[in-house]
Amino acid sequence: MIKVCLANNHPVVHFGVKSYFKDHDSISIVANVGNFLMVRDILLTKEIDVLILDLELEGLSSIFEVKNILKNFPKTKIIIFSDLSEQIYAPNAIKAGVAGFVSQKEKLETLGQAIIKVNQGKIIIDETVKKNLALIAKQNKSERLYRKLSNREVEVLRYLSDGKKNNEISKILSLNEKTISTYKLRLLQKLNVTNLVDLVNKAKTLEIV
Repeated sequence: MIKVCLANNHPVVHFGVKSYFKDHDSISIVANVGNFLMVRDILLTKEIDVLILDLELEGLSSIFEVKNILKNFPKTKIIIFSDLSEQIYAPNAIKAGVAGFVSQKEKLETLGQAIIKVNQGKIIIDETVKKNLALIAKQNKSERLYRKLSNREVEVLRYLSDGKKNNEISKILSLNEKTISTYKLRLLQKLNVTNLVDLVNKAKTLEIV
């Protein structure tokens, strides 16, 4: 039996996932958490084969925290189960070491298949995302812009788009405020804009946020 922990903000998601897998032959939801701070505690006290994690989980501020979980608990596979754009976030998540990315728009049957495959050591990423990545080399310059952004730059951009100031972002990510300013300048340059309003609009157009 594959032991699964679901880490998600939304009670309706917890209810739906638990109900769907209640009598599953191979999968057992043995833990549910609604805050990233609780994830480590669960992994320390229970044997978890697969962690189903939402990138927008309360308390999770950076993909680098996910990397730390993978480093400290190497036997646990992680599947990102999120509403965020797969095309933008799945490649970065896979680079960080997660085993799969499943959109919350997918059927729970798809999530179940991903859990089983990931537990077998496979990497799961949506076929559409694979095709999009394969087409990147053929895209024009503007369409390739988002691929130039690092994980950290994408995170800073998300917080800027939420209306957060540099000092707020620095506290969330535990970085120096000057470092955040540097990331902001890089974002302006990479996305070829001159101000924050245009930066946020460009990010929305490219579905980065």
